[in-house]
Amino acid sequence: MHKKIKRVVLVVLDSVGIGALPDAHKYGDEGSNTLVNVAKAVGGLNLPNLRKMGLGNIDHILGVDSVDKPTASHGKMNERSAGKDTTTGHWEIAGIILDKPFPVFPNGFPEEFIKEFQKRIGREILGNKAAPGTQIIEELGEEHMKTQKPIVYTSADSVFQVAAHEEVIPLDELYNICKTAREMLTGELAVGRVIARPFIGKPGNFKRTPNRHDFSLEPPGKTILDLMVEHNYEVIAVGKVIDIFAGRGITEHKHTKNNMDGVDKTLCYLKKDFSGMIFTNLIDFDQLYGHRNDVYGYAKALEEFDARIPEIVSALNEDDLLILTADHGCDPTHPGTDHTREYVPLLVYGHYVQKGVNLGVRDTFADVAATVADIFSIPFDVGNSFLSEVNEVYADV
Repeated sequence: MHKKIKRVVLVVLDSVGIGALPDAHKYGDEGSNTLVNVAKAVGGLNLPNLRKMGLGNIDHILGVDSVDKPTASHGKMNERSAGKDTTTGHWEIAGIILDKPFPVFPNGFPEEFIKEFQKRIGREILGNKAAPGTQIIEELGEEHMKTQKPIVYTSADSVFQVAAHEEVIPLDELYNICKTAREMLTGELAVGRVIARPFIGKPGNFKRTPNRHDFSLEPPGKTILDLMVEHNYEVIAVGKVIDIFAGRGITEHKHTKNNMDGVDKTLCYLKKDFSGMIFTNLIDFDQLYGHRNDVYGYAKALEEFDARIPEIVSALNEDDLLILTADHGCDPTHPGTDHTREYVPLLVYGHYVQKGVNLGVRDTFADVAATVADIFSIPFDVGNSFLSEVNEVYADV
């Protein structure tokens, strides 16, 4: 382990992108820029703590000016993997670069697959089409309650989603239905995630619950998480991180109800004495606001997170390193409700981090994994560590 850094706190602001990638046109995402466009749409963002860290030094964000002496090192990262989904982004952060995107099914899943799926779960299904989650629940929720048929749907992402009312199909059964789908979705049907989407309420007033559960593919190679555990370091997952990595490379975890719960649980873990990493995902930006084109909700969520930064910073020990980044974009001002293929911001903060270093444009999200490997003296050959860049003293240690 590095002589000075004992813990890494890696926080992924789910979908908080910062500008279209050079190949965004291949995905229909020209002009996307989640942070910049949200700021413009609401007349400016109030993010004083992220501003101090140097967020406004990465791009011109209305209301978030650049500063002469940022408290963090800053830059942005390019996604090398094909695709723009949650699994791809998180895997690349952890050191897995994918050559081809996960399959998507804009017209629903093949009829033969659905027939076999229904046979295995002992229920017929409703839906089997691409649709926003809240919309399809409103459309089919009443019929689902009458027939007890689960609702199957997908999106522009590589997902197979199953929605069910908690009083119609118990959670355990819903999870088992999703496990069956996960076992069946292989080869050309190997979507990135199968997602259980439970909801409650009555027709006209349905509401999704926090009991969502993701069933992901296992990463095709060893991630930095796997390697850290092999080297006897702790890897603590907060939020849906454990689902994204199919439980691999994680020593302890807690699911979260929302962004603020994610911050609370991260702060609780920071009180624990350990060597290793806390890996937190804050999902609300993406799930509640990006996909729903809720610009003002997105802006409010950013400002709520910004207001918690002083707590996070105060909870850091001298030998902690904080990394703030994202996994893709989901520009709520962009046409459609899909993720957007964007750069992601990179802010690196800590007692032993040189302030205000411009880390430039990183070639891959995997530079995070390479840096973590560098800190904990783990051999790793994907990405380029920025550890020596944020403080030249590291090069000589």
